[in-house]
Amino acid sequence: MRSRTAAATAVALSTAAFLLVPAAVPTATATAAAAAAENRPRISGHRGAAGYAPENTLPSFDKADALGIDWVETDVQRTRDGELVLLHDRDLRRTTNVESVFPSRADRPVGDFTAAELARLDAGSWMGARFAGTRIPTLGQTLDRLDRNGQSLLLEIKQPDLHPGIEGDILDVLARKGWLDGSHVDHRLTVMSFGTNAVRTIHRKRPELKTSVLVTARPSASALRGYAAYADQVNPDYRQVSGDFVAAVHALKGAHGKPLETVPWVVNTASAAREVAGWGADGMTSDLPDMAARALG
Repeated sequence: MRSRTAAATAVALSTAAFLLVPAAVPTATATAAAAAAENRPRISGHRGAAGYAPENTLPSFDKADALGIDWVETDVQRTRDGELVLLHDRDLRRTTNVESVFPSRADRPVGDFTAAELARLDAGSWMGARFAGTRIPTLGQTLDRLDRNGQSLLLEIKQPDLHPGIEGDILDVLARKGWLDGSHVDHRLTVMSFGTNAVRTIHRKRPELKTSVLVTARPSASALRGYAAYADQVNPDYRQVSGDFVAAVHALKGAHGKPLETVPWVVNTASAAREVAGWGADGMTSDLPDMAARALG
C-alpha cells in the first residue's frame, strides 16, 4: 500500500496533467462547415411549399414547416368587403373551382368577390383529391398558423393598384395579430411588392419594418439607388441577373443603414440554387425549399 504522501503526490500530478490538456478545438472541417452554414443564403418556401401543397393555403405553410423551412412567402389581396385573403392571381380560375360555383363571374378579379363568397370555393382539389375542401385563408388566419408553427413571413402585396389603401389594412391586421412587436419586426417579417408606391407607403407608415422591392428585370444603377432609400432588399427573377448584380446591390446601404440585400425568386433546381448561392445572394425562394436546402448542403 502506498503511503499517504505518495498518494497525495499522485493525485496532484494527475490533476496537473488534466489541467494541461487543451480544451477541444473545432477541426478545420467543422469550422469551415459552420462558416458555410452562417453564409448560406436563407431558403424561403414560395407560397408556402407550393411544389407539394396548394399554394398560399394553410396546408402549404404546414408542409413547409414539416420540411424544416422557417421562412415562407405569400401573396395578399383584398375582397370587395375588405377582408385580406391569400391569392396570387388576378382572378380565381387557376387555383379554385370558381368556374363551377360562380360560372358567370369566373373571370372577375379577386376584389369583386366578398369574403363569404370566397369561403365557398375549393382551393385545393386542383392539386389532388387529398387537398379537397382546402379553403382560401385570410391573412389573420395565416398569421395565427405561422405563429403556431414558429415560422417567419415574406408578405407580398399583390397588385396594390387594384386595392387602394390596402397597405393600411395590412398594417391593421399585423398590429391586431401582434406582428408589429419588436420580435416579429426585427426577425420574422418582411413586406414587399412589385408596386413601388406600396413599398414606399409601408416604409412611411411603419419605418421600422423591413421592406423589399420585387423586380422582373435587372434595374439600372439609378433605380437601385432609389430603391435603397425606402427598401432593405431588391428581389429579382433569378433568371434575369447574375453575380455582378448581387455585388451592385451589396455596394449600397438600404433604408435601415445596412447593406442592401437581394433574395432572388423562384429557384426550383439544385443547379440554380447553387448558382444563386455562388453569387453571394442573401436568400432565395423556392417551390421546393427542401431541395434548395439540400443543394446547399
